This record gives sequence, structure tokens and C-alpha cells, in this order.
Amino acid sequence: MRAAAVLLVLGVGCARSFESLPPPPAPLEAPVTEATPTDTTVVSQGPAEVDTMLAAIDAPRMAESIEMLVGFGTRHTLSATDDPARGIGAAREGIAARLRTSSRLEVTMDRHRIEADGRRVDVPTDVVNVVATLRGAMPEAAGRRYYVIGHYDSRVTDPMNRTADAPGANDDASGTAVVLELARVMSQHEYDATIVFMATAGEEQGLLGARAHAQAAKEKGIDVRAVLSNDIVGDPSGPSGANHDGEVRVFSIALENPLSETDLAQLRTLAGTHDGASRQLARFVHSVGVKHALPVQAKLVFRRDRFLRGGDHTAFNEAGFAAVRFTEVEENYDRQHQDVRTEAGHSYGDLAEHVDAEYLAGVARLNAAALAHLANAPSMPGNARIDATGLSHDTTLRWDASPEPDVAGYELVWRETTAAVWTGVKDVGVALEVTVPVSKDNLFFGVRAYDREGYRSPVRFMSVERR
Repeated sequence: MRAAAVLLVLGVGCARSFESLPPPPAPLEAPVTEATPTDTTVVSQGPAEVDTMLAAIDAPRMAESIEMLVGFGTRHTLSATDDPARGIGAAREGIAARLRTSSRLEVTMDRHRIEADGRRVDVPTDVVNVVATLRGAMPEAAGRRYYVIGHYDSRVTDPMNRTADAPGANDDASGTAVVLELARVMSQHEYDATIVFMATAGEEQGLLGARAHAQAAKEKGIDVRAVLSNDIVGDPSGPSGANHDGEVRVFSIALENPLSETDLAQLRTLAGTHDGASRQLARFVHSVGVKHALPVQAKLVFRRDRFLRGGDHTAFNEAGFAAVRFTEVEENYDRQHQDVRTEAGHSYGDLAEHVDAEYLAGVARLNAAALAHLANAPSMPGNARIDATGLSHDTTLRWDASPEPDVAGYELVWRETTAAVWTGVKDVGVALEVTVPVSKDNLFFGVRAYDREGYRSPVRFMSVERR
């Protein structure tokens, strides 16, 4: 039995049958309707550690992390590395010192030499990501890695100004504070798979640290299953006067990899352009937040990112990994990438006073719950496909078993082709094939695995099996 983490509780009631198909999906903000599996090996409530772990996330401690990072004056990627109190070098040492307080974390400096590019790097420089790794406890799962990241570098109006004060409280000390707090809290527990807590550098100069790390992971064949990137997650207020303290945007790209002609043909058949790994990861985060009734819920945005902006999740997408971006709902551009100043009585600059620590802690809890589920759940089933070898009025679906020894069964999920999230579920036990009395033409299907403690994997979207 693990000493860890969170259980995804999948609603109440009996498993819904296909004799009664789901109603049209509810609005995205409403809870996803799912049924509890009937298999008695699946518990209906999470382990006691769930409340302990989420309650341990501490808003004042996160505010103190913001103050620490702002206190380095500037964290510009090209700023001083030899000053113990100011600049990017002092910042990374401060972050590493915080992470090293947990004896269960392996803390390393992930260093990459970046040559001058004539754009945002005018001299050769070392970009250093601070990485803390919490090794998984299950041999069959420990090779899987799940990341939570935030970038610790900052900037002002001129992206090449490396000397001016650049507090970067929200962009992105807030995301770094999420990383630090989750490392502190989650390292007190044990998980099947490996969790990586990473503060990246060079984001403001072109996603440099994340790109270098993601490319190295790809070249080494590291099994990165999911990346949760937190970037500008500390201010729920907006210039419109609205307050969005109950939600955070989760951006996800439709498809991660360049597509072959075979892939394109498959997509044309399936209309599966909204079912790549990152999109399923976003739905997973949304589902976890709903089931735990967390104070900050995921507002799904089916785009890679905001217009005219970018973030470190894209670096992982480019390398073929599933990654999503957490960002507050309504950004205030007077507080981003601005010289700190006052003009006509109006203040500009990314100051700590604009970060809401309670909201930030809520965002951290959503990240923590999602990570705990990802790291404790089985792998997604493999080779999931719809039997399209002949015409029929029912649908046969097949998949390969997940490799973990604690797999207890599988759930078929479905949604209308116009729905954003999965709206129905059917427990099929340990079977690797099921036939349901509904036309395959009318719904999207997926399958996920669950273990003996009730943790669910993300959904594997069904491809098609032909003659």
C-alpha cells in the first residue's frame, strides 16, 4: 500500500449501460457525469492522505517564496551569475537550497551552453534549469516521469535589459512557487511513478532551458508522460474588474508530433484532431479538479497558447511530449514585461503585491491532485482500436493490457462527437475487448485503466482497426 497521494473519485451510482446513452454534454464548467465502477476491487473513497497532502499546501509559505525570488532584484537570463545576492545565479542557488531541504529529492543543476544567436542572446551563456526528482517506488512504473515546471527567469520592457530590477512576481515567480511548494509537500509521500519538479531558465529569451531539457530527454529516450507548466498563475483579478479566483486556464495543443500521411489518413477517418495526448492530459486535469471539488477548477482552452505569446510547455510539445499550460484567466499586461514605474498615477510592473497567495495555493492544489493521480495510476492501455472490419449496428473495441501489476480493470468512456469532455463510462472489468450495442459512427470512444486503489489513467483515444 502506498504512503501517498490522491484518489480520483468518479462520481456516484451504478455504471451506466449503453442501452441508455448519455444526454447531450453539460456546459464545460459543470461537473463531468461519470459513474462509479461496479467492480468491488475499486474503492469509492480516497486514502486519508489526500486531505493531508492538499491541506499541507500553504499559501503564506508560497507568498514567502515569491518574496524570496523578487528579492534577487533581477532574474534575467543574462544577468549576473557571480553575485550571491542579485541576479540569475543567486536565484538558482536559492531555489536549489529550498529543494535540498527534502532528503528524498535528487537535486541537480541541468546546465546547457547557449551560443549567441543575434536575437535574445548576445553573448554565450549557460542556461541552468534546477531539477528535483522524486523517484517512483514501483519498479514497473518508476521509468514513467511526470513533470511540474515554472520558469524562474524574469524581464522588463526591453528583453535585453539584464541590469534593471525585474521582479517577475507573477511572471513567473508564481509558477516557480508552485514547483517549490509541490516539491516540499509531495516529497513527504511515495508514488508509483517518478515526479520531476523543475524550475526552468531562459524562457523569456526563447524557451531556452525547456527546449534544451526536452530535446535531451527525447534523445536519451526518457519516458516523459506529462508536463504541467505553470506560467502567470498568481493573480485572479483582471483589468476588467472581474475576479476569476475559482478557475485557471489550461491550454492544450491538439496534436504533438509531425504527422505522416498514414497518420493524416487515420485522423480524417476518426476526426480525432482533438484527442492528442496533451488534449487528453488537459481533460484529465479538469476531471480531477471536478471530482475533488477543488477551489480552483480547470478552464479548458483548446489552443496551444494565448495569441502572440508562448511558454515552456510548447518546448515539450515540440519534442513530442504531452504538456499543458496553466495561466490565470484574465492577464493584466501593465504588470507583465514592464519596467517598474508610475506614470500619471498608474503603476506598472510585475510586483509581489499583485499576487494573491490564496489563489496561487488553489492552483497548486489542482496541480498536486493531478500529479498524484498521474503518478499512482496505471499506464494508459495500449493499441486501443475500434473494429471497423465490417458493417454492423454495434461496436467492438479492443486494447492491450497496461503493464503494471496492480491493474484491476478497464473503463470504456465515450462522448458525443461535439462534446469537449468525456461524458459516459462503462466498467468492463479485466476484459480487453467489449462489444456495445451502439453505432461506432455516432460517438467518440476511449479506454482507461484503473488499479486496486481506484486510481485512473488518462484516456487512450480509440484508433481504427481495418481489414
